[in-house]
Amino acid sequence: MSKENTPTPHIGAKYGDVAKTVLMSGDPLRAKMIAEKYLENPVLYNEIRGMLGYTGTHGGKRYSVQGHGMGIPSIGIYSYELFNFFDVDTIVRLGTCGALDASVKVGTVILSERAITDSNYGYQYHLPSDYQALASPELVEAAARSAEKLGIPYLKGLVCSSDIFYNDQAVQDEWAKQGVLAVEMEAYALYANAYMAHKKALTILTVSDNIATGDALTAMERQVGLKNMIEIAFDAF
Repeated sequence: MSKENTPTPHIGAKYGDVAKTVLMSGDPLRAKMIAEKYLENPVLYNEIRGMLGYTGTHGGKRYSVQGHGMGIPSIGIYSYELFNFFDVDTIVRLGTCGALDASVKVGTVILSERAITDSNYGYQYHLPSDYQALASPELVEAAARSAEKLGIPYLKGLVCSSDIFYNDQAVQDEWAKQGVLAVEMEAYALYANAYMAHKKALTILTVSDNIATGDALTAMERQVGLKNMIEIAFDAF
């Protein structure tokens, strides 16, 4: 890690422009919304490829908020550069997911303790195909404490980070049999990168739809649900 590595091909910030704690969102416009609504004096440090990144303060602490795009290859690039070139210590991904368990209600917050994948991303790190990538336990517990303090219902458990958005139902049924609570597209790569860089990571998810029941959040419910996980993140970290 050094100033010579920055800016990178994907993040136009200089070394020191990015805070030690970064909240990430797949949608860069959601990152923009979080920065403008929750940060004091947010400063735009990146707009390369439209992947917006901001740094500001909240409650007296310095944070950055950064888009990461869709899928494992995209978050793999951005989280790797943040950990290894910008000396970021902690990344918390804030995203949505599809529940596989019929008992999980839409709007529920899930703290992803572990992630499996159908991707080959772990090959570069010599990880076996059935490897379960782990969130940082201390971040999971901190987020759980904050959710309880704020009165926000949550679950902790296993998610699947899939390369495929439109998966076959039989595949999803098999994941459900393995105890997978929900499917999303990025947590595994984030956790693998954090592990290899000796850094910390957590994915906090809002259930936007339940694949088993067909239920989905309305536009208003989505707004409220996303607010819950954002507030957990700022309270916990």
